[in-house]
Amino acid sequence: MLDWSANTIADMGYLGITLLMFLENIFPPIPSEIVMPLAGFVAARGDLNLAGVTIAGMLGSVLGALPWYFASRLLGEKRLKAWADRHGRWLTVTSSELDKALDWFLQHGGKMVFFGRLVPTIRSLISVPAGFTCMRLPRFLIYSIAGTLLWSGLLAWAGYLLQSHYYKVADYLGPISTAILVGIVLIYFYRVVTYPRQVRARR
Repeated sequence: MLDWSANTIADMGYLGITLLMFLENIFPPIPSEIVMPLAGFVAARGDLNLAGVTIAGMLGSVLGALPWYFASRLLGEKRLKAWADRHGRWLTVTSSELDKALDWFLQHGGKMVFFGRLVPTIRSLISVPAGFTCMRLPRFLIYSIAGTLLWSGLLAWAGYLLQSHYYKVADYLGPISTAILVGIVLIYFYRVVTYPRQVRARR
């Protein structure tokens, strides 16, 4: 993965960074924690510009967020609630819980999108509730651009400073990404197993 990312950046420059960061949002096994520090290292060698690297990373991330946003928006809140009523155990929520969650997201969605872009794993998932709540596209883009610009800039800057040791960024952030993913999976399975008790308790 690292060699492929390095070759893509070497062959395609800024476009390669944009492509890799786009794929990172669609296909999470390509982590930004590798792509952007690597791009920062390339900038430190003088082959690319640090600002250009940051903008390319931001552009790829925002473009990669749009398919999730539009897919969930196309699916729609009504279908999601119908699924919750029909398959509540596997979604681990009821339609009434979804109402509360979506109402909460409507109130705090901008902040959630911004800060969600700074958290590994959540970066891709945060587009889904934004789509379900039909967050206005300009608002979604503004907060996404701000969050991903900060995230891409920090990672690129770290790679720029560390240079040939840029991979240490992924060494530090990798366990955090794994812990978050494992936590999400464990919480999901816990809610699936305890779902009937949750429903009875709410009644």
